[in-house]
Amino acid sequence: MCGICGKLYFAQRHMVAKEELLDMSATLIHRGPDGQGIWINRNIGLAHRRLAIIDLREEANQPMSNEDGTVWITFNGEIYNFHELRKTLESQGHVFRTQSDTETIIHAYEEYGRDCVSKLRGMFAFAIWDSRKKTLFLARDRVGKKPLYYCVLPDRFVFGSEIKALLIDANVPRQPDYAALDHFLALQYIPAPLTAFRHIKKLPAAHWVEVRDGRVHIERYWKLQSTPKRVITMPEAIEEFKWRMAEAVRLRMVSDVPLGAFLSGGIDSSAVVANMAQQTGSPVQTFCVGFQDAAFDERAYARVVAEKYGTKHTELIVQAPVTDILPKLAWHYDEPFGDSSAVPSYAIAQLTRKHVTVVLNGDGGDESFAGYDRYVTDRRVRLADRIPLKARQYLHAGLQCLPPSWRQLHPLKKLIRIAGVLAQDPQRRYARWNAHFFPEDRQQLYSQDFQIEVASSDPEGLFVKVFSETTTDNFTDWALEADVELYLVDDLLVKMDRATMAHSLEARSPFLDHQLMEFAASLPTHFKLSGSQTKALLKAAMRGMLPDSLLDRPKMGFSVPLSSWFRNELREMAGDTLTSQRARDRGYFCPDAVEDLLESHWKGQADHSGKLWDLFMLELWHQTFIDKAY
Repeated sequence: MCGICGKLYFAQRHMVAKEELLDMSATLIHRGPDGQGIWINRNIGLAHRRLAIIDLREEANQPMSNEDGTVWITFNGEIYNFHELRKTLESQGHVFRTQSDTETIIHAYEEYGRDCVSKLRGMFAFAIWDSRKKTLFLARDRVGKKPLYYCVLPDRFVFGSEIKALLIDANVPRQPDYAALDHFLALQYIPAPLTAFRHIKKLPAAHWVEVRDGRVHIERYWKLQSTPKRVITMPEAIEEFKWRMAEAVRLRMVSDVPLGAFLSGGIDSSAVVANMAQQTGSPVQTFCVGFQDAAFDERAYARVVAEKYGTKHTELIVQAPVTDILPKLAWHYDEPFGDSSAVPSYAIAQLTRKHVTVVLNGDGGDESFAGYDRYVTDRRVRLADRIPLKARQYLHAGLQCLPPSWRQLHPLKKLIRIAGVLAQDPQRRYARWNAHFFPEDRQQLYSQDFQIEVASSDPEGLFVKVFSETTTDNFTDWALEADVELYLVDDLLVKMDRATMAHSLEARSPFLDHQLMEFAASLPTHFKLSGSQTKALLKAAMRGMLPDSLLDRPKMGFSVPLSSWFRNELREMAGDTLTSQRARDRGYFCPDAVEDLLESHWKGQADHSGKLWDLFMLELWHQTFIDKAY
């Protein structure tokens, strides 16, 4: 795992300065503390920070070239099928100098051109300079495990693993993207290709970009499809899942440095650890995070799995984030990030790095095998779609006309919320299941000027777009696709990448093996969501390998005692930050609306902790990047 960055001036007479690349690379030292390299050829420059995982020799350092120096690469990630791909390329006449997966990408590009990305099985973000074609080719893996950002200016193209590397160039504007901020407050993350900066974009997952003669061309090369469905029995599906999962884990255990696993006490990470234990002769090192509040603590379940497989188990208790942790989160995430589980993720990654350099995790199991309770809720609520949409909208509008004091009464308040959900079409309704600020909430919060700025923004419309592009007519399959396209890539994987790489720790996700994901997507939907049972096939496959008490318990989710934090440990800091003159001067929000959220939460009248966290992280981001405090 590494950090990459680079710059291409469109005019050949404009030389890339060594100092430019070194300064960009320096911002990524946490992603690659084991070494750095730069390569410059007039108007093109590539830089690399290395975290050595496979082939620790200096010969594997980057940027790396082919035999004649006409093709150069800077690469972040791991290619798990590089041994097989290497054999194929050698049979086609390619000569290798190292044992690294990086060199395999170079020769695959020489052989297959843009289509090289379809040959790669793993996680990656890379940039290749082809001096013969005078072309810069960049690509990101299918699911978006590795990040890649870029900025196109009139005279240059700048890219990097993190936004802060791009901001080293003083010509890259530090202007907020108001539509992106509106998306953030709606979804708790900023979806690709948007970023919080108006002139910086994310390369979406499963896309490549080619820069040639000053022109930028982007294409998608892969999309997870839920159709066609396979004709298969449940026992057959269970057996196939078992060998596919074992293979995905085995591939991700290849490492020349110490390796372990996050063990949360949930089914997904437990399944990974069970498979790891069956494929190694030594105890797996496992790491678990917990809280003193029992309602959020899963350590007891993690211990059961650790004891069953004899792992070398380490636990960490997380307290409320103190004042020195929050600015670090703001700096590492580069953008406002509303998933508060970033706090324990950051903490457990810091602990884990003291013991190992590579860690496996359970990310992706919920999105492939229908693990969220919202899939059950959504299926039930869709029964109301038999009632005409207009009738449901009239009911909601009528309830909204009741006196404000009535609408705050508990039974009516709940009824109005349900009516508001039912008044949406199915796609926009699904957008609400994990939302923080609903459209009506944002209208009440935003100042008139900010409402004008974001008038054309439509975060919920992203779900409508995914639905319009699907090939399935099954709404649960569509929901799974939407979560892979949006929530997984721009929330969960961002959280894991930044938390681990902040401490130079490489995270690998067997459930995100694209062949395993394609297998899961091809299964009949009832194999995954059966009545009210989530993860039906996964639970059946793991029966006997994991304790029944773990498989049959309700899903807890990776959450934190945020509500308590904002009433206690974070109360003063959050209040001072959100009501400060600096925050008010940004002009985004009505000051009274922000104060009402704080007061209502402090008094226990409502739980606004998710919304307050979003506002808090948004202001810390402004202080860190827009006010140029770092």
